[in-house]
Amino acid sequence: MQRTDPPVSTDITISDEALHKAEEFIEAEEGAANKLKGWLQAFIVAAAFGMSAFHLYTAWAIVPTQTLRPLHVGMVLFLCFLVFPVTARFRHRIMWWDWLAAAASIAIVVYLIQGGDDFTDRNTSPDTLDVVFGIGLIVLVLEAMRRTNGWIMPIITSAFIAYALFGPSLPAPWTHKGYEIGRLVGVMYMTLEGIYGVAVDVSSSLIILFTIFGAFLQYSGAGKFYIDFSFSAMGGKPTGAGRTVVLASFLLGGPSGSGVATTVTLGAVAYPMLAKVGYERNAAGGLLAAGGLGAIISPPVLGAAAFLIAEFLKISYLDVLLMAVIPTLLFYLALFLMVEIDARKYGMGNTAFDKVDTVWNLTRKYWFHFLSLVSIVFFMMVGYSPVLSVFYATLVSLATSFLRRDTALFSYDLFQGKGSWARHLFQSPFVKAMEAGSIGVLNVAATCAGAGIIVGVVTLTGLGLKFSSIVIDYAGGSLLLTALFTSLVVWIVGLAVPVTASYIICAVIAAPALIKLGVPDFAAHMFIFYYAVLSEVSPPTALSPFAAAAITGGDPYKTTLQCWKYTVPAFLVPFMFVLDPAGQGLLLMGSTKALANADWASIALVGFTAAVGVAALAAGFQGWAFKRTTLIERTLFIGAGFALVLPGLLFDAIGFAGVVVALALQFLHPRPLLAR
Repeated sequence: MQRTDPPVSTDITISDEALHKAEEFIEAEEGAANKLKGWLQAFIVAAAFGMSAFHLYTAWAIVPTQTLRPLHVGMVLFLCFLVFPVTARFRHRIMWWDWLAAAASIAIVVYLIQGGDDFTDRNTSPDTLDVVFGIGLIVLVLEAMRRTNGWIMPIITSAFIAYALFGPSLPAPWTHKGYEIGRLVGVMYMTLEGIYGVAVDVSSSLIILFTIFGAFLQYSGAGKFYIDFSFSAMGGKPTGAGRTVVLASFLLGGPSGSGVATTVTLGAVAYPMLAKVGYERNAAGGLLAAGGLGAIISPPVLGAAAFLIAEFLKISYLDVLLMAVIPTLLFYLALFLMVEIDARKYGMGNTAFDKVDTVWNLTRKYWFHFLSLVSIVFFMMVGYSPVLSVFYATLVSLATSFLRRDTALFSYDLFQGKGSWARHLFQSPFVKAMEAGSIGVLNVAATCAGAGIIVGVVTLTGLGLKFSSIVIDYAGGSLLLTALFTSLVVWIVGLAVPVTASYIICAVIAAPALIKLGVPDFAAHMFIFYYAVLSEVSPPTALSPFAAAAITGGDPYKTTLQCWKYTVPAFLVPFMFVLDPAGQGLLLMGSTKALANADWASIALVGFTAAVGVAALAAGFQGWAFKRTTLIERTLFIGAGFALVLPGLLFDAIGFAGVVVALALQFLHPRPLLAR
């Protein structure tokens, strides 16, 4: 008999200390920013506002690439040195060396732009002053990464620089002819192949615009609406708490693209509800972190690395969104199945929680927040570039915010002449959103600049081809082993660096191995992207689970293991579109053009196979399907899930047979439906 509990309210409170600790994990991902006051605060707000305004202008007007990328890096470095302190000891103030570094950042860009074509033409034999400014830029980029992301990324980047300089001294097969400092600086500073390469191109033209768009949604109240909508839509059901986390993480994560921020924002509201319905601390934290992880793989933003995929592959961003649709659905299918199982596993019965408001009332009042989300895809589908699409979507968000007084990005008092005009403008959500758009991109943009050094070294030395040959040799030419080794390489790199950096590094050193064995480039890059995302839930950089544990009071490492349990089923799916040509149907054939001639029956079949595999793995890892699983049933579910991931009709037959047998055993042997 099912347990029936009265409706519960979310009156469990989270301590300020827990929230502060969670904020520290956001700072670990985005940098520990200064909190300034007075004229310094006004100056930073003005500088950040100007940076956002400039990039919105470049979305509409034509700014030469040779100008845009250096200006973007200069603005990023300028703000990094004023916003992020050199050490915690000097936090909340700007020291003289910060001003000096900020001024040097601007001087380096001015020198480059004034040099014109002559500056670019002498990249193979730079002047002494070119080398001085180039070395200065490299040092400033390394320091900006250290301030925003910690020591690991600068150390890795420095190791790549050393590899370029000391190639002849290295043992085979890593040896190469080596490059002098002048030649290296010429590539990194004086061309569009190093620091100002692909990563900075994407950062300056797309990532910052999506960051501004996300800030507009945040300050217009969209985030609160998405949480309230999810609570209301999923309330009153046994699985309502878990379902709410899944739905809210998707709605919140889409525009933000940040796993840690989504985890903390949602966790502060949702953890009391999860605790009330029976989730223990580590399981609740694992679910919150898994939901936050979905922010990085969910359209329409997918996180910064998704923009890089489009640039590396020279395809439209709409194609990247298209490729992400089915894997994202499978990821959230896994989470939904997990919370369905949780309801039985933790004996939640008919426990319910209070609704914020009815779905109808919330939608009637704030429907325009959904319009802001879908407008990006709409503009792309009618033919606008991603840059123009997010620009127009930002304007839509700005315009629709005025449909209600409580969401308006400008105070109504500003237009009615009440009080100081300057004060209303400075304190308006619009100015705060413009400031947040630029401040929020600093850590990613600094990483992109540093990653440009790595990409430049890999291109210059041919390291990518060397690494691919070594991986293939170790795998004996086996595609399965090569894919396995590649996933391990991406995972290991992801242990030390953020998602964006992990993807960039592995895209240039690991993807060629898969492509050389016949995997389409779009499938290889998506495979690497999904395993780079694992860095969000992999110690020692498991920021999302650690932040969730800070909120729930759970053990960080146990919370990480719980998060792995929730996410592993969906993260085995990428093997399907690498190992089997039919599996590429999960990526909808990689482009809108290919999709026009696609075999929809094959796509439906592989999608169904993947869904069954995800469900089997969910049951196996949870140890629960319709009822608690026995050891034999659990083994069958996990074995079937792995079999369905592998290519070939034989493995599919084995997988489906394993699921059928496990389900039959579930119904043939009676046991309680709910935990006791």
